[in-house]
Amino acid sequence: MTKKGKGVIRVNGQPIELVQPEGLRYKVMEPVLLLGFQRFADLDIRIRVKGGGYTAQIYAIRQALAKCVVAYYQKYVDEASKQEIRDTLVTFDRSLLVADPRRREPKKFGGPKARARGQKSYR
Repeated sequence: MTKKGKGVIRVNGQPIELVQPEGLRYKVMEPVLLLGFQRFADLDIRIRVKGGGYTAQIYAIRQALAKCVVAYYQKYVDEASKQEIRDTLVTFDRSLLVADPRRREPKKFGGPKARARGQKSYR
């Protein structure tokens, strides 16, 4: 959720500076570092994330952060600055705005996993 405010960014109720694990904290801050702190200075952003693993959550947070800023600038500021932000983010990493469509394949009957089957014996 994005609204006009004091520049507070929270993830699951905690400040973004406390995101765990520490090694991936820089990944979460990428949209902020790319666009500059002045773009986030008057925005309050709240992000809720659950499910998946640590790394998947980190990538979901950074994507939500980038999408929030683009949506806010489109709705409340102007189209030109929104397009400038969008171009900056896409040139750095397209996954900041476009989700990865890969999902787990469902298990089928007749084997232990989605595609694995028992070996066939000819003798």
